[in-house]
Order: sequence, then structure tokens, then C-alpha cells
Amino acid sequence: MVHRVNETAKVQMHTRINGLSLLEKITASLPGVIFTCIQRPDNSNVITYISSGCQELFELKPETVQANFLVLLNLIHPENVQTFTESFLVSSNTLSPLYWEGRIVTASNKSKWVQVTSHPSKQANGDIYWEGLVMDITTRKLAEENLRVSEARYKAILNAIPDLIFRINANGEYIDFKGEGANITIPREQIIGKNLWDLLPQDVANSSYAAIHKALASRSVQTCEYKLLTPIGLRDYEARLVVSGHEEILAIVRDITERKQAEAQLHISVSRNRLLAETLARIRKSLHLDEILQTTVTEVRKFLQADRVFIALHENKNQNNAQCRVLAESVNPCYPAVLDWKDDNPDECLFNELKTSLLINNVRVVEDITKIEASASLKGLYQAFHTQATLAVPVILGDELFGVLIANQCSSPRYWQPVEIDLLQQISEQLAIAIQQAKLYQELAQLNFNLEGQVEERTVQLQQKVQEIQELSRIKDVVLDTVSHDLRTSVMGNLMVLNNLLKADREIPSSIIERMIQGNERQLGMINSLLEINSSDAKDMIMHQEIVNFTTLIEAILQDSTSLLTRYQAQLVTQLKNLDRKNSVIVKADQELLRKVFVSFLTYSCQNNPPGLNFSIKAKMDGDKIRCIIQDSGVGMNKSECDSFFDLHVRDPQNRLSTSLCLKLYMCRQIIKAHGGDIGVNSNRKQGVTYWFTLPIQQTITS
Repeated sequence: MVHRVNETAKVQMHTRINGLSLLEKITASLPGVIFTCIQRPDNSNVITYISSGCQELFELKPETVQANFLVLLNLIHPENVQTFTESFLVSSNTLSPLYWEGRIVTASNKSKWVQVTSHPSKQANGDIYWEGLVMDITTRKLAEENLRVSEARYKAILNAIPDLIFRINANGEYIDFKGEGANITIPREQIIGKNLWDLLPQDVANSSYAAIHKALASRSVQTCEYKLLTPIGLRDYEARLVVSGHEEILAIVRDITERKQAEAQLHISVSRNRLLAETLARIRKSLHLDEILQTTVTEVRKFLQADRVFIALHENKNQNNAQCRVLAESVNPCYPAVLDWKDDNPDECLFNELKTSLLINNVRVVEDITKIEASASLKGLYQAFHTQATLAVPVILGDELFGVLIANQCSSPRYWQPVEIDLLQQISEQLAIAIQQAKLYQELAQLNFNLEGQVEERTVQLQQKVQEIQELSRIKDVVLDTVSHDLRTSVMGNLMVLNNLLKADREIPSSIIERMIQGNERQLGMINSLLEINSSDAKDMIMHQEIVNFTTLIEAILQDSTSLLTRYQAQLVTQLKNLDRKNSVIVKADQELLRKVFVSFLTYSCQNNPPGLNFSIKAKMDGDKIRCIIQDSGVGMNKSECDSFFDLHVRDPQNRLSTSLCLKLYMCRQIIKAHGGDIGVNSNRKQGVTYWFTLPIQQTITS
């Protein structure tokens, strides 16, 4: 019987071995590791098969693992050994599937997450046969960990935000709600599932609904502000709406009542300061008192939002005849004006009543005229002009009450704020100064005007003289530097060559003669440039101008520049034909002088760039002038170099630009100015240098 059992076991083992060959072929192309293992009754383990993925996952050869099962267990991270052991024992004892996730540390000290799945089965001889799969799940685990960290971070951020946060769908229905809020007394269950119109006033709900759909349509943040009546009073709120999902937005709601109040106070303060500044400026600048007074009442009424503001002066015609006269007024058209009011029967008692109140308190504040004691005459005035609240400050000259600045509220009683009272008091002080010094100011302003004119005239004359002296000094420096540096250098070079030749006593090589000729040519060119500068004043420059077609003129000049372009292997493209097809532009110009301008531009670009430079020339109409633009493809200049490009300056010894060419660039500006045009240079580090100049148009012939 025992013999038969052993034979059966051998057959089964043989079948399994044959199957392993096929299994190896399949698993070679699969990720992870496939294994089979036998657990003996004595709890020893034998790896009967492990796929080639073992090398990549565990950094172990399959034969190493098969030789010693413990090398796999030694890879398990110390913090995960217990969970693996517990899972393995449970599966082994109950023959339930093994499912474990944990970390391993390979020989190269790489930490990996693996997932082990295995199915145990009990054999007839008591062995437990395991078939399983080990997968590398490091990427998934890292993603899960990052997600958990992100969720925790976002949750912390949301919890730290003191604002109310609502999730609302496109129909205006509340999906979720976060934060209790100081002013929210509605329970959570009465918010979720409701819509905007269930909880908000209709106008607020309508504007919020429109903002939600605007946010969904534009996929941008929308902001709306509104007011709500709460248990602690009327509050201001700001809602920021941001798209959070399909047909869904997040509404972050903040109580901005304190901010709004601060803004209102700031606005009042700014308006007050602006009004004071403007009034003071007008008092100082204007010579017309009526204009000052009218501006004052208009601006004060605008600032106070009052129904009426006026200025009344107390006039003492004689000891027995004192009257009040209104000089300026700004009034709401709904209420009667006091400007034409005349005090035909002056009431000395009424005047003394107001005078005493103003001089003692320096201000008269009435918030509700029905709640004060007043004479019959004063009550009659209030009734006649519909006055329900009034604020008055005195205009005092010396110790005398000269007049009054008064604000009325006719629509209802009114609480006058301290900042409003302070404003009127400061305005009254400026009015007193204006009234007292109007004539003196006018006389002083005239004297100042005359004096300023004389000073300005003398200053201009002095500045002109200083500029002339500075220009003469600068030109002197340029000429001295040119003569002392370039001419001396060239002459000394020629002398050295001649001395060497004299000592050598031999035939002069042609190359030396050529260099001497070139040196002399440079001297001659520089001398010619200096002579040109000497006569280059735009007013005195001698020109031989002709009436010519602009395009024909430029093309003729460029034709003469062919040899220069050839010498530096440069290419030039003109774009002037398009101008001819639209307009024939006629100008008055000296062709030879303009040729010098073009040659100077081309020479500068060629000498400061490698061979093979590209030029483009085009022109366009610019008002009553034609603008010519020459652009190269070379190295650009900085703004400082562009600004001083045409200046007459002392050459830097390290600068590649010759003194002769430097002088010619100065001449370019003088030539164009003599033609009545403008000249300039622009630069872009990526697009080279652009020269431009303009010439006045004599005639335009449209085709």
C-alpha cells in the first residue's frame, strides 16, 4: 500500500515538473513573480519553482531563492515582518487564501512595496502546497500615499479657513455645507437640499444664480457682494464662486461688514481731505470770490449728501440796520432755494439767538428741529424752507461773527457725524481767510506773476548761455582729442615706417606703401569730417537740393553703395515698390548729403558685425513726412548707446568705431535736420539695429 502511494506521489511530481517548463515560458513575459512552495509538517519550506522575475523584483537569482527560502523572508522590512507572519499563519492554519501587502528592502537598499497572493492546498502526505504571485506595487502605494497627504493637506486648509463654504449645483441647490459661522443660525439639515430662493431674499438669490452660471460658463472665479439681515443686524457678505466639478461650484462666503465699514470711513476721510485740498487750492489760485464760494457749497453738499448748503454773510450797514445776505447756495431742486431770500424785517432777537449759539459752541448742530426750543421767527424759517435738520459753523474774522456756513437736511431728521462737523469747521476757516484776503491776494498774485515772469526770462537767458558754453567746450574737447590721438597716431606710424626703410636702404614693399596710403586716406577723411563739422550747423549748411521722386532718389543712392556692400559680403533688400504703387512721394533733397547718411549707416553696421550682414530698407507715410527705415540683422545696442549714437563725443580708445566714422554719424543728424527732418536709431538684441529718418513731403501723387 505504501509503495503505491509513493508511486502516485512520484507521478504527480513528474507531472508538475513537466508543467513548470511550460509555466516558465508563460511567466517570462509577465510582470511580477510566480512561485510554488511546499510547507512540510515540520514547518520547513521549500521553493519548488520561482519565475525569472525574481531577479528584477528581489535582486536575487531564482536558484538562490530555491536554495534557501529564508533569503526572501530576510528582505521583509522589520516593521512589516509581524503582519506577514500573522497573515501566513492564518492562511496556513485555515487553508484560506493569503493576501499581504508590505515593504521589502533589496540588496541595493531599495525600498519596494509588494503584494503577495497565494492559495494553499493540503496534500495527502500532510504537506501544504502553495501557488502564488508577487507583484511590485510601489508606484501604486506612492500614489496612494501622495493622495492621502494631499487630502490631509486640503482638509487642513479647509478647516483653517474661517469662511463658510457651500457646494451648489447649476440649479442653485445646496449639495454640501462647511462651517457653522457666527451669523448662521439655520441647522445644517435645513440647508442641504434647499435652493437659493428657499434661504436668500429673491434679489440676492437671482444675482447669486446668475453669478453661478457665469462661473460655470467662463470657468473663471466670480465674485458677488450682498447684504443680509442677521440676528446681529444688517451684515455685508462677499461670495467667491469657483468651479469644483461638473455643473457644480464652491461658494466661499465671508462676512465683510467690518471691511465695508472701514472702506466707508476711509471714503469719507479721503473725500473730506480731497474737498479740503480742492477748496484750499481754489482759494489760493482763484481771484474771484464768487467762484470760490460757489465751489465750496457745491462740493460740501456733494460730500455731505445734504439737501441744501449755503453761505450767509452778516452785513452791518449801520448800527440800526443789520441784515443777513445769502452769497452762494447749492440745493436739491425738490426744495425751495434761499439764495434770493431777503430779510426785509430783520429780527434782532433771532440774529442774537443764532450768534450766541455759534460763538459759545463754535458750531450749531440740530438733528431734529421738532425736538429743540426755538423762537417763532426761527421756526417759521425752518417751515418755509422745509428744514428738518441743520448744521451751521461760524465764519469768524478776528473776534467778530462775519457769516455762517450752513447745511440743511430737508427730507428727514439727520445725525451729523463728527467727521462732517469737523469738515465744515475747517472749510469755514478757509472761507474766512478767502474773504479777508481776496483783494490782497489779487494784488499779491499780480506782483508774483510779474516777478516770476522776469525771473523766468532771466533764467532762460542764463540757461541758453550755459548751454552754448558747454557745447563750445564739448566740441573743443572732441577736436583736441581727434587731433591729438588719431592724427598723431597716424603720423607717428608713417614716421616709423619711413625711418625703418631709411635704415634698411632697400626697395619699399608695395604692402607698406598701401598701408601708408590707407593711413593718409584716414587722415584726409578725418580732416574732411572735421571741416564738414565746422560748417555743419543746420542753419548754415550749404545744400544743393532738388525736387525728386523719393523712391528714385533712394534707389540711386543705394546703387552707389554696391561696392561697400560687396566689400563686406552684405546683402540689401529694398521694399520701396509698394510705396510707388500707392503714392509717388516728391521730396526736396541734396542727393550727395543723403548718400553720406546711407554710407555712414551701412559702414557702421558692417564694421561692427561679421561679414554676410543682411539689410532691409522700406519707407512709409508719416503725416506730412516720409519715413525711411534701414534695418540690419547684426548685433544690437543698449539704450544708452542708442541715445548717444548721433552725439559728437570723444572716442573710447577701445571702441572699434573710428573717429572719422564717429564724426560722420554726428554729421548724419546735422544733414537730416538741415533738410527739416528727424533721425533716430532703435535696437533689439534679437533683431539688430534699426536706423530711421524723415524728410518733409513736397507733393504726393496718388495713382
